[in-house]
Amino acid sequence: MKAVQTLRDEHKNILRMLKVVKSLAIITFNTKEVYYEGYRNAIDFIRNYADKFHHGKEEDILFKKMSSELGPAIEKGPIFGMLAEHDLGRLFIKTLEDALIKAEKGDEDAKVDIIANATAYTDLLYRHIDKEDNAIFNFADSQLKAETHEELNIEFENAKKGLNSDETERKYVALLEELEAYVASAK
Repeated sequence: MKAVQTLRDEHKNILRMLKVVKSLAIITFNTKEVYYEGYRNAIDFIRNYADKFHHGKEEDILFKKMSSELGPAIEKGPIFGMLAEHDLGRLFIKTLEDALIKAEKGDEDAKVDIIANATAYTDLLYRHIDKEDNAIFNFADSQLKAETHEELNIEFENAKKGLNSDETERKYVALLEELEAYVASAK
């Protein structure tokens, strides 16, 4: 259960970033100006903290253990849905990045794509995190064997070393706080 709690705790930082991204989209909508550095920093956080650091543990450790122990109904149902949403989120972030490049080159219409993809990503992830926290993770907590939870804890500790966990956490929480301060001052 410790491994699952780690994922829940990381969700708190991701939820904070979702508020930042939504705020950046609102600022762009209201001012017609794009804070390029802010969006790029948010994309860095999303790709490296939310996706590589967090989703990597879900996909490579928890979801594989759940699929293995709980069977194809879980693997081909809820787990498949979570993986599909991870991929859709990656698409929104790639399309957001493409729109930033176009806008930077003077394509005013690309600002609509910036707002649309930032909003689509945040809406997707709010729902996604809710499903994981309140369904997938609860199911894992209650249905996985105690030995499996111990294996998860060990694998998460090993992943922590490979992912430079403490340094990654420090770096991206600092980046998050910087963006939160910008958004608060821009309102």
